[in-house]
Amino acid sequence: MILSFPNAQSIEVGVVIRKSPGVTRWAKWAWQAVAVLPGAAQASWKVLRSENEVTDYHAATLKVDLFVSDTEAYAHEMQTRTPSLYVILRETTEPSEAPFDVVVITASPYEAQDYADSGEEIVEKVAMPPSVLEWIREFVALHHEEEPFVKRRRNNNRVDQIENGIGDPRVVQPSDVYRAPVRQTKRVLS
Repeated sequence: MILSFPNAQSIEVGVVIRKSPGVTRWAKWAWQAVAVLPGAAQASWKVLRSENEVTDYHAATLKVDLFVSDTEAYAHEMQTRTPSLYVILRETTEPSEAPFDVVVITASPYEAQDYADSGEEIVEKVAMPPSVLEWIREFVALHHEEEPFVKRRRNNNRVDQIENGIGDPRVVQPSDVYRAPVRQTKRVLS
């Protein structure tokens, strides 16, 4: 179901997380977001498939929001080889069966970069299903306005010949304007 507002649209998407055996002795399990399910019902770590030691979970269903102000980011993502959604995961703080909370699903690579920069969340890139890709393309085509590039023009003021604020005004000699002033002491003759 697509919700539409004047400056935004949203769609509900389920997140599939895969649990597989770790490849090092330090990590017993490897967790990875592997797919998204457009229009999925609400779920909380529901087992979808289990084979050998690999298990796929429908971890959560969240909204993917598109905003008119972020169309540049969506257009940038559409130009990549594999347009993707970004799933933001955060480790759970209280003990439970769910090792991660699914915080956000976004189509904006800029927003995903902000989460990745914090270092507190795990950012997983998942390929967009064709229906979601087409929905985002339509949104970008409808709302995106390319901003023309405007080259800044340099003003020709010569600021290098003015020495305002250089050095200490208490230093009298012009030879070294950066030298710190020295207190003059009187010598007492005995």
